[in-house]
Amino acid sequence: MSNTETKKPNALFEIVFNVFLPSFILMKFSGEEHLGTVMALVVALAFPVAYGGLELVRSKKLNLIAALGFVSVLLTGGIGLLELDTQWLAIKEALIPGVIGLAVLISTFTPYPIVKKMIFNDTLLNLELIKERLAETNNTQSFERCLTVSNYLFASTFVFSSAMNYFLATWIVTSPAGTVAFNEELGKMTLYSYPMIAIPSTLMMLGIFYYVWRQVRAMTSLETEQIFHMK
Repeated sequence: MSNTETKKPNALFEIVFNVFLPSFILMKFSGEEHLGTVMALVVALAFPVAYGGLELVRSKKLNLIAALGFVSVLLTGGIGLLELDTQWLAIKEALIPGVIGLAVLISTFTPYPIVKKMIFNDTLLNLELIKERLAETNNTQSFERCLTVSNYLFASTFVFSSAMNYFLATWIVTSPAGTVAFNEELGKMTLYSYPMIAIPSTLMMLGIFYYVWRQVRAMTSLETEQIFHMK
């Protein structure tokens, strides 16, 4: 393996850096005897901002989801620092995944559905053999419909995230922005969002991947080792 090859991010480090550390700082160091409400918010949000910046420098490319995540962090900081109504936080929390879901949905009606780009590509699959077998079995159009359904399902995962984000924000964050209680509740919301939103969304995406894999097998009669690039 080349030394210049981009390494994949460590999932555990990413969770600790972007979820647990910011939550801990907001919940435990927002009091005036520690960092204070403003500094605690700034320090906590600096972690995901720094992580996103380092990932951008390392990968040398910016994608839509990463950009929206960065904007989301800045908006959260703005709401807290400007002491806006917490309803804006709930709207912001729902808006970000909502925008991504809308983009996924719109891509269904273009030649480049996002699921097709994510799953049906040469990096992951033995694309040439799969396309050849689909043509032989007259299942090319049927598989295109499968990918369309998968794209709708993928968009639905962001609808779920949007609804859950709004629910968590309105349920947990009830104190005025600029207070210690607001910071603590924001930290709690960040912490709860992982098991209540991120994990279910990931399981839903794995379910979509499983559905596509089953359809490929059924329509091509190929074995798993023939479908995937085995390294």
